Amino acid sequence: MSVVSPAVPPSPEPGYDRLAPRLIPGYASLARLAVALLASSPLASSTEASVLVAGCGTGSELLEARAQRPDWHLTAIDPSATLLEVARGRLDAAAPSIDWRCTRVEDLGVEAAFDGALSVLVLQSLPDDGSKLAFLSALARSLRPGGQLVLVDLMRPERSALQAQVELAWGQFQRAGGESGDPGTLASRVEAPHPIGPARLAALAEASGFGDPAPVFKALNFEGFLLQRRS
Repeated sequence: MSVVSPAVPPSPEPGYDRLAPRLIPGYASLARLAVALLASSPLASSTEASVLVAGCGTGSELLEARAQRPDWHLTAIDPSATLLEVARGRLDAAAPSIDWRCTRVEDLGVEAAFDGALSVLVLQSLPDDGSKLAFLSALARSLRPGGQLVLVDLMRPERSALQAQVELAWGQFQRAGGESGDPGTLASRVEAPHPIGPARLAALAEASGFGDPAPVFKALNFEGFLLQRRS
């Protein structure tokens, strides 16, 4: 899980994994949910399935995958060597059975190699100037036909007269978790630099080789989707 935001910077600073649940609604369950969804998919449900964790960050999804599906063959990638070292340290004895690569999925250079993939809080950091499409296209290429991707991201909200209340609730959620500050400004601390809406995500998914995203999670402006590579 690679969170790129002012509130949760991509660094292994002390308290990183304790801070995120106080800032992001549902964060504590995201890894468990993502792995459970992928483990139920047609290909990744098989024994010793090959699974890619794109933007593994400090290793939350890897830890959960080891707990739920110790038979999976995991490939963990992240462009930050520092974060990879943190993740390896957290997994300890499990680390030798994981293929660690300091790279981006766009540079991974594999095709139809994985039965499933996880991408949690990564796409939001990429600008929509072709970078998001390149990221999703690389993920689609890396999956076998019919392989599924669990994607979780901070999304741009649809227009609503109640959106201001949602933003205030987000700040209040953070303050209730122990963060100090005005509820109205706290919400902005975890805004992604490049969020998109569900309609744009659907268009990018179609262009990159996936079918329509199926919504599987929503907490305030954070949303999760299940995507499947077309055959």
